Amino acid sequence: MNPKKPATLSDVARLARVSAGTVSRTLTGRPRVSDATRARVITAAETLHYTPNLAARRLSTGKTLSIAVIVPFFTRPSVSERLDGAMRVLAETAYDLIIHNVATPEQRADCFKRFPRSRRVDGVLIISLAPSDDDVPRLRHADVPMVFIDADHPGLTREHRIVVDDVEGGRTATEYLSRLGHTRIGFIGNHLESPFNFHPTRDRYRGYCQAHEAAGLAVRPEYLLEDDYGRQQARRMAIAMLGLKEPPTAIFAASDTLAFGVIEAARCLGRRVPEDLSVVGYDDIDMAETISLTTIRQLLFESGKLGMELLIDLLRAPRATQSC
Repeated sequence: MNPKKPATLSDVARLARVSAGTVSRTLTGRPRVSDATRARVITAAETLHYTPNLAARRLSTGKTLSIAVIVPFFTRPSVSERLDGAMRVLAETAYDLIIHNVATPEQRADCFKRFPRSRRVDGVLIISLAPSDDDVPRLRHADVPMVFIDADHPGLTREHRIVVDDVEGGRTATEYLSRLGHTRIGFIGNHLESPFNFHPTRDRYRGYCQAHEAAGLAVRPEYLLEDDYGRQQARRMAIAMLGLKEPPTAIFAASDTLAFGVIEAARCLGRRVPEDLSVVGYDDIDMAETISLTTIRQLLFESGKLGMELLIDLLRAPRATQSC
């Protein structure tokens, strides 16, 4: 073999002492390859610095070898940690990742109309964008497998979604503050009603209300503030809430990022956390541990990983089992 010439699949097969078909199955992550054979093939590919010809593979398999991930505001910490989990799985396959960041309601509507009939990707992972009643019929008859993370609808097949119980999370956070003896508990979150059909804040507030009812506490309207997502917005809301004639002694923030803004506001006003004001966040992003924030943990990385594993399994399954 000419050392200057790029290695071919046949070269890898000869070095690993297997057929070219076995090399192809191994490098595309397909089953029916023993661990010993897989190890030999991978070692041979690394030794020869073999780079698969993706264009040829796409032509031979009739697949795009691409997976689309549709997310709202992918720079948010909770979304990026889920993406990290999904990408960890994808790195061990032959698939490319295409991220579609949904920043407007119009983009969301376009994605839900376009991707169920897409020929440009082999599968779609949708994160934190719940389908509407009008979306569901299209999704149930999609041409490509779809998996939903943190996005629920009763019309979706349960096996194709990773569901987060934000109502229970909101209730747990508020009950924790109630058990500490707080009777004046504020809630700071994003807008409860979202044009993106993105409702974690609304569901967490529902849990907050349920915990109040269970504890025999009234839900005070002045203790609810909602605004656009962001640390500065949360800081502004917390300053306003803490400036009330009878301010809350505890605040449940609907995300860790918002909780950071609440803590900044408290310090700005000379309030100590947690001595003068208890604060609970939601998500347990990496930075939460750095500032010792009490928070409701979501398995963000794990849910992204599980969702992508489910989608890869669907891509390898017979087509009849892939309906949403």
